[in-house]
Amino acid sequence: MDELKDEVILIRIKSQKKKDWKNLCSKKQISLTSLIVNSVENRMMDDERRKVLAFIEKQDNIFGKIETNINQVAKIANGQKFISENELRNFSDKLSEIVILKKEQNEIFTKIYAQLSR
Repeated sequence: MDELKDEVILIRIKSQKKKDWKNLCSKKQISLTSLIVNSVENRMMDDERRKVLAFIEKQDNIFGKIETNINQVAKIANGQKFISENELRNFSDKLSEIVILKKEQNEIFTKIYAQLSR
């Protein structure tokens, strides 16, 4: 639940600095208040948070496509009732790589979620 914001802080800065900050906010699509508060509290900016969430969604889609390809290879192997030793080894190597990448991704996501929750 949002707390009632009932305090105001007045700060003096040069006119050009204010314009620069407002331009930055406009580019990032965030408010000046958000820029200042998140900077002072060393929190992730709202635009960075949006980029991170988009990245996570993209990564999830990539692994979804890989899983689909794995299922297609399995169907082909089952349909032909044969897969060469070389193809099977190559497929197993790729599966091992995916397991490693997925583990790394999950570790990164854990760190990202920790940052997002601050």
